[in-house]
Amino acid sequence: MASKFGGLFLKILLVLCIFGLSQGREFRKMKFPNLRMASSFSALLSRGYDYIIIGGGTAGCPLAATLSQKYRVLLLERGGSPYGNANVSYLQNFHISLADISPKSPSQAFVSTDGVINARARVLGGGTCINAGFYTRASKRFVRTAGWNAELVNESYPWVEKQIVHWPELAPWQSALKDGLLEAGVSPFNGYTFDHLNGTKVGGTIFNKNGFRHTAADLLASSNPHNLRVFLHATVQRILFNKRGQRPYTIGVIFKDENGNRHHAYLGAGRRSEVILTCGAIGSPQMLILSGIGPKKDLERLRIPLVLDNWHVGQGMSDNPMNSIFIPTKKPVEQSLIQSVGITKMGSFIEASSGFGQSSDSIHCHHGIMSAEIGQLSTIPPSQRTMEAIQKYSKSKHEIPVEAFHGGFILEKIDGPLSRGHLSLVDGNVDSNPNVTFNYFSHPYDLQRCVHGIRTIERIVHTKHFAELTQDDSYSFEMLLNISVKANVNFIPKHTNDTASLEQFCRDTVITIWHYHGGCHVDKVIDRDYRVLGVSRLRVVDGSTFDTSPGTNPQATVMMLGRYMGMKILRERMGRGAWV
Repeated sequence: MASKFGGLFLKILLVLCIFGLSQGREFRKMKFPNLRMASSFSALLSRGYDYIIIGGGTAGCPLAATLSQKYRVLLLERGGSPYGNANVSYLQNFHISLADISPKSPSQAFVSTDGVINARARVLGGGTCINAGFYTRASKRFVRTAGWNAELVNESYPWVEKQIVHWPELAPWQSALKDGLLEAGVSPFNGYTFDHLNGTKVGGTIFNKNGFRHTAADLLASSNPHNLRVFLHATVQRILFNKRGQRPYTIGVIFKDENGNRHHAYLGAGRRSEVILTCGAIGSPQMLILSGIGPKKDLERLRIPLVLDNWHVGQGMSDNPMNSIFIPTKKPVEQSLIQSVGITKMGSFIEASSGFGQSSDSIHCHHGIMSAEIGQLSTIPPSQRTMEAIQKYSKSKHEIPVEAFHGGFILEKIDGPLSRGHLSLVDGNVDSNPNVTFNYFSHPYDLQRCVHGIRTIERIVHTKHFAELTQDDSYSFEMLLNISVKANVNFIPKHTNDTASLEQFCRDTVITIWHYHGGCHVDKVIDRDYRVLGVSRLRVVDGSTFDTSPGTNPQATVMMLGRYMGMKILRERMGRGAWV
């Protein structure tokens, strides 16, 4: 297995102790007997940790790697390992993880109350294991608004980039988008850059030239193996507090392994020891509420003992709405995910994806736009489709032209939606998805920007660059809109006879690109140092703290934030001695 994934994979195996809790032993022991082994879990958990990090995802991995340079760190991840999973590792299998609804899938599906199908990561490396791979930094304005130290930010991004980011070789569909954007007036061309700039650019990617995915889990190769322990299939049930005195403070966590056995992990006696939540925009507010921090009435309804009444927890949830137009082609097009992007002055982003994965492990049953083969719109796995949805699709399937089996998408999404929603728990079970409402397009300006983006796509479709690629001018733009409306991309009632209204098209076909954020906002749930207000020794460091999503795609900034906060904490504690 090590030879299959190369030197980096072997390096990670040699520096990490990642434990499979159900077996009670190091899960790669037989293949790598030279790993340092612990005698038992009780021995591992008997000593207090300087930091317990909940969530081995996009922020958690770089944070753990950084803090482990000087301190003892326990990283708890509810999912499994991304290594050896071809559906995670290879671009051609991108859609399969999203369509996999098994309990051990790296993707946990949920449907917002708006009727939009979504996903949460459940794997070491988090969202970097199941996303489209595009890498681009936040704007300078975002950094200023966040109050971050610009010098440290500019040290933290390259730390990530040197380890896992590549420049793409543009696929034909991506090249056509780039040229089409420029012809449609989305200028200037800013070349290959990580920077967030108005105009058209080619960004980075976490896929290498062979289509192999690098993830945030790879950043753990930079950890100090003597100080870091990573537990897989370790689902934290709640954070433990000492509530004696005027201010509650964390003392540890309770977590369960994949067999449901419960374990306790504790912080050390030092006043600066901390629990740090890095569970993402769904998981972090959920974990705070499960642990007794949240709206009092919700805690009482769930019979969760109150630690702190804060009605802001879970509020202000937002998701960048995306709408997609399918462009049929006469011939199959090369598979591609996001590589080029147009950043319009109105705040609409234009991206594209194309083609089907055709690996031996791929899903071979094509169903046009409903197929999980279509990557960005891998929508409703068969076992999740309601009878009503199946019957509706069966009746309309004959209306989808045969060309729908070949082609690609042009995607439009809006930056920093003003529409806001909320999150609430359905029960006290950590494995249950919360109720999440995003209120897509409830703010009229969001709808205006969507219409602007769709009109931009219309100009792109009519450029010579896409005409050469599609080799077909028989589809009017209204026909293309109808194809997208009739695809069951969400559970929202459709208005298939009203595609002349772009506003209605935006509402009918809204989907997600997994850039949801909020729920633990600065100055409402956390302070400017990401400490949870009203308690001690607890922080939140992830996308739940964002008021808007950074850049066109957030993964770069979330990984950067993990490194940034790790370095900031080290420097606060050690001064000049923190240089790593």
